[in-house]
Amino acid sequence: MANRVCSVFMKLGVLSGFVVTVAGGCSSGGSGAPGTGGTTTTTGGSTSTSDGDSGTTDATGDNGATQTWQSVASSSDGTKLIAVSIGIGNDDGGYIYTSGDSGATWTQTGTQQFWQSVASSSDGTKLVAVSIGIGNDAGGYIYTSGDSGVTWTQSASQQLWQSVASSADGTKLVAVAWYDTDYSDGYIYTSSDSGSTWTQTGTQEYWTSVASSADGRHLVAVAAYGYIYTSGDSGATWTQTGPQRYWTSVASSADGTKLVAVVNPGYIYTSANSGAIWTQSGSQQLWQSVASSSDGTHLVAVVNPGYIYTSFDSGATWTQAGFQETWTSVASSSDGTKLVAVADHIYTSADSGATWTQRL
Repeated sequence: MANRVCSVFMKLGVLSGFVVTVAGGCSSGGSGAPGTGGTTTTTGGSTSTSDGDSGTTDATGDNGATQTWQSVASSSDGTKLIAVSIGIGNDDGGYIYTSGDSGATWTQTGTQQFWQSVASSSDGTKLVAVSIGIGNDAGGYIYTSGDSGVTWTQSASQQLWQSVASSADGTKLVAVAWYDTDYSDGYIYTSSDSGSTWTQTGTQEYWTSVASSADGRHLVAVAAYGYIYTSGDSGATWTQTGPQRYWTSVASSADGTKLVAVVNPGYIYTSANSGAIWTQSGSQQLWQSVASSSDGTHLVAVVNPGYIYTSFDSGATWTQAGFQETWTSVASSSDGTKLVAVADHIYTSADSGATWTQRL
């Protein structure tokens, strides 16, 4: 079992960027048919964890050691940030880190896990993070916080969770799994009560990323060596769209009409009609993550390894920014001016990506 878990972890690692290959991960073709929602519901657990080992550090502190940062999220105004790590050297797992001052200082919280993805409500008070477990665990759980990350509650079933997204008010959540605990393809899971209970939906795929509109009604999910799937009813039903690619990340405007998805290796694809039609843009790169402003005009995408790229015309044109790094995730404020990106360190920008500051 230990070898199986290690194998899955390394495959997820390839996908998330700490092992660089051309395509990475396992392959899975699309299902070919639109998915309809299932009715299996799992109830959330009641285990609550505090930040017992937490500590606050600034950009110059000793805690700024190189880590493998996996994911980052931002409040709408860009002041409250949350980032998750799988640790230093990928051996023992990492923690959750929160910031209330646009990344100037950070507080360690949560338990030690191989964290994969994180999402935030608009005001940064309701947070959600997903994990693939720790050590020889065959999967992890979903963790939610209603107090900006001070305390966390475990919920959902044990899965190899890959990505999570939140509505603006933090009540509607959507998460996707790469593998189930029996190593079959994962499903999509939705929650309408801030993560207390979860409902399985969609088709089985190697899901890699998911995004949500502000009201949680319009959802979009992408799969490795699969397709793009959209939902207009909070995940009850799903429609397959887009070309078959190795999709790594997807983002949505607040109203769910403007979407952007990236391929590794491949191009950037944008849609202005909720995913009905997709347009290829950008150059061929190892695209890893993408984020969008609330109106969908300001976009930011990162390459692993490579540079940061920004667009101010909904993806029609792209400008190289930042510097070369093994970027794994990027997030944006609602107006697109404040950005945060992670690689071996956390970096922020207050001018739409023109300049960047190392934070942690």
